[in-house]
Amino acid sequence: VQQVFKQLFYMINAVALNNLLLRKDVCSWSTGMQLRFNISQLEEWLHGKNLQHSGAAQNLEPLIQAAQLLQLKKKTSEDAEAICSLCTSLTTQQMHLQERNDPPQLLLDFKHMFPVFFPFNPSSITMDSIHLPASLNLEFLNKV
Repeated sequence: VQQVFKQLFYMINAVALNNLLLRKDVCSWSTGMQLRFNISQLEEWLHGKNLQHSGAAQNLEPLIQAAQLLQLKKKTSEDAEAICSLCTSLTTQQMHLQERNDPPQLLLDFKHMFPVFFPFNPSSITMDSIHLPASLNLEFLNKV
């Protein structure tokens, strides 16, 4: 379950961040505030479902930093230092608002898939003690 939510939150982050980076009209202080509020709602939901240690919330970090970047002043050298200290998950290209005359390019791969891990739990039941019911129609199997 944790792996599913980790993947889902990564996809939410990637799609939202790509839309933010490709659409100049949504790059505003109010969008930053709305994003941060919505992300905090997702984080609270994870906590309420006891999934805060699933790694899902960490996948939202670039989106959180983008929301914070939209809310920061960007006029002085102190503002630049604040941006550098806050935005450790974003690349320079993602932080810089370009003229956007170049063709749209997604900056986060939303098709990225995390590996799935299935833990091996050895059983104390021996194969000799397993009884296969006739209703399963597995007569073609033979015990060796």
